[in-house]
Amino acid sequence: MDADSTKLKGALESQLAQVHAGDVDILVGTQMVTKGHDFRRITLVAALDADAALFTSDFRAPERLFALLMQAAGRAGRDAAMAEAGSASQMWVQTRHPDHALFAALAKHDFAGFAKQQLKERAQAQLPPFSFQALLRAEARTQAVAQAFLQAANEAWQQAGQSQITVYPPVPMSMQRVADVERAQMLIESSSRATLQKFLSLALPQLRGLRNLSQCKGLIRFAVDVDPQLI
Repeated sequence: MDADSTKLKGALESQLAQVHAGDVDILVGTQMVTKGHDFRRITLVAALDADAALFTSDFRAPERLFALLMQAAGRAGRDAAMAEAGSASQMWVQTRHPDHALFAALAKHDFAGFAKQQLKERAQAQLPPFSFQALLRAEARTQAVAQAFLQAANEAWQQAGQSQITVYPPVPMSMQRVADVERAQMLIESSSRATLQKFLSLALPQLRGLRNLSQCKGLIRFAVDVDPQLI
C-alpha cells in the first residue's frame, strides 16, 4: 500500500476492505499505513531500515522517526478478542544502531524521557526552540544565478553589520532541481524572535531590489520561510 498502488479511485478503499476482512496476511506499505488506520488482527509490525529516517540533514529527524514508530507500534494488538485469547503483539525495528537513545526510549514507550533528551541536545546546539530561524529560498534557471542572488543578499547584510543575526552561506537545496528549475537556500538565525522579525521586515524591500542586479538575471522567484520545518 503506497501512493502508486492507491492512486486510482476506490483503490485505497478496496485494499483496506481486504485487510479488514482478513483476506490479507502480510501488508507491505510506506508511512501511509501507520497513520489513521484501525487495522484489526495485526500481531506483528516491522519497520525496515529505520536508520534511513534517523540520519538526515534535518535536525528534527529523530523526533519525527520516534513519532512514526510509536504510531506504527500502535497498529499491532488492537483487537481486544485476540488479546484476551493470549495472542501477543510485537514490533520489530531494523537498525544498525540498537543502542541509540531513540530505540531505548521506544522500547519503554518513554515519550517524556525522549523529549527531555532531545531538548537537552537542542539547547547544547542552540537549535529551535532555543533559537529562531528563517530560510531565504531562491529559484532560477541555473544554480549559479540562484546562489548569486543569495550571496548578494548575504554581502549586503554583512556590510550593514546586523547584530544578533547570523547568516549562513547559500547552499543548494536537498532536492536541487525540480521541473527544470534550480533551487538554493540560505539560513538566517537569531536568538531573538523579535530581532529576526524586524530584520526580515527590513530585508524584504532590499531583496526585491537585488533582482535587478546583472548576476541575478534569470531569477524566477524568491521566498522567505519563517520557522522552516525542513532545512
